[in-house]
Amino acid sequence: MALFNRSDAQGRTARWIAATLVLTGAAWLVAFAGLLAIADRVHVDIPVLLARKLPLLDSWPTLIFAGESRTEYQVDAELAAKLAGLPRGGAVNIAYDAGEPLALLAAVRRQPDVFAKAHVVISVAPFLFNEGVKSAAVYPQDVAARLGVIGAMTSFLPLRIGTLIRFIREAFNARLAAGQGTAARGARPPAFGLSIIDRTQPDDRWPAGLAGHAHYDNWNLSGPKARFETGALCDMAPLVRKLTVVIPPWAPRYVRSADPVWAEKDDQVAALVADTGRRCGFDVLNIADVPGLEQANYADEMHVNASGIPIYTRYLVAQVRP
Repeated sequence: MALFNRSDAQGRTARWIAATLVLTGAAWLVAFAGLLAIADRVHVDIPVLLARKLPLLDSWPTLIFAGESRTEYQVDAELAAKLAGLPRGGAVNIAYDAGEPLALLAAVRRQPDVFAKAHVVISVAPFLFNEGVKSAAVYPQDVAARLGVIGAMTSFLPLRIGTLIRFIREAFNARLAAGQGTAARGARPPAFGLSIIDRTQPDDRWPAGLAGHAHYDNWNLSGPKARFETGALCDMAPLVRKLTVVIPPWAPRYVRSADPVWAEKDDQVAALVADTGRRCGFDVLNIADVPGLEQANYADEMHVNASGIPIYTRYLVAQVRP
């Protein structure tokens, strides 16, 4: 009898613990959904990193470099202005880490008179279109905002909760920057927006190949990312004097013929952007390699170091013909 009573008590305890865990989990999900809904409501499409660059537009540049980190760290806007025969401030670099077309479109709509007279050159990277990449560091914040609360939770929970936490944090940061007038009254970034990577990645940190690079994980170009970001490029094209979308090169040590899986995925990105360009009326520059840009000029598999900046800038300006 004592054994049966003990078993019954243990069973009630286990059920009580299970019920408590279920209720706690449900309460946590409701609370998190509420916080996500607030973040979704306060979200603005211009993130704080882009807002800090927008004071550069005060010079009314006619050549605007934008996009993700391969423009931020590789394009010397001051040199580009000289090469294009523009006055100082006639070219600026407003690119930022993981920059996305949706954010640039918001900036275009914010200052339509400036962009209407400018040639906009925006770089893109595979992670902007590949739905399989859901990491917090690079998932486009404006795409996340368009998923809605339920869509975001089903897309990222439970394994990618960090992506949602970053979205919440960045939504409040962007709203604060908008309220403080950072884009209008902030200090102009130095070097017309250029940032420099002053170190080179150790040899043992370089990927052996690019087929397994994080930007190509779980390959899928048919999700919300591709739809929203290519749509932003289409919406942007008639709002600027000229739009050129650039697909920058990877480091020379990676040879397409030796890595057909990577080459095929890269070709699919190029085809997606090129098809969108033909449909919506913008130019596409797919750069496989840059003459004179060697392995020693690269800081990592994607970005040049200081020595590679003038080489890349000269080539890019010559190709886009501003």
